[in-house]
Amino acid sequence: MTTPPDDGTLQFIGTATTLLRHGGFTVLTDPNFLHRGQRAYLGRGLTSRRLTDPALRVDQLPPIDVVVLSHLHGDHFDRVAARGLSRDLPIVTTRHAARKLRLRGFVNAVALDTWQSHELRKDGSTLRITAMPGRHAYGPAQTLLPPVMGSVLEFGTAAGPLSVYITGDTLVYDDLREIPRRHPRLDVGLWHLGGTRILGLMVTMDGRQGADLLEMIMPGMTVPIHYDDYTVFTSPLQDFLDEVDRRGLPGVRPVLRGEHVRLARPVKLT
Repeated sequence: MTTPPDDGTLQFIGTATTLLRHGGFTVLTDPNFLHRGQRAYLGRGLTSRRLTDPALRVDQLPPIDVVVLSHLHGDHFDRVAARGLSRDLPIVTTRHAARKLRLRGFVNAVALDTWQSHELRKDGSTLRITAMPGRHAYGPAQTLLPPVMGSVLEFGTAAGPLSVYITGDTLVYDDLREIPRRHPRLDVGLWHLGGTRILGLMVTMDGRQGADLLEMIMPGMTVPIHYDDYTVFTSPLQDFLDEVDRRGLPGVRPVLRGEHVRLARPVKLT
């Protein structure tokens, strides 16, 4: 099996959009390709203006094996992605999002409930995607927002095993404590931050909650994403970095849009 020269990397495109490449698999997360000044539709007549440009256009993407989608909001799956991505592309997401994507012609949208898995096979390698708990709001406000999921990606390849936890657009709540019990060794974490506020309610982790989750689930390397791209984001990256520094939490690796980060399973010290 041949692999691309940048195999074993994460590339940050913007918002929650990344390319993960390991062992011949290429995974696209939460495809958001709107440009600066365009508005993302958040449902119920709400929009938010994008403040940044993505590092890649949708037509510059390499061949994709699967999309992992936290939920169906316009800053995670936008009209540019809907036009530019193949309708045959597998998209692993919530039951709510899969139903709506199938209506748009994405015939291979895969619906997962929490703790359910979907497995891909390619050239003798495997990629298992398992839905993790996620909650976009507290209390009755949950009914106003689409269901969300986190995910754990487990690569079983000739390049070696690798596990990646993607928080999705969640707030911190007790169900997340089950994740480290089921997945005690996570190599990489992608943290959706930003302290997003809609109608005054915070619906994604701010810097403090991001650090709270990091204390609960401690990957070998944590990459903060989803923090400065839209007007609804209220908690900048520095909030998280300051909180992490104050608590002495290790392994946080900020990444610039367009930058590649090498993915590797940390060596366990004896």
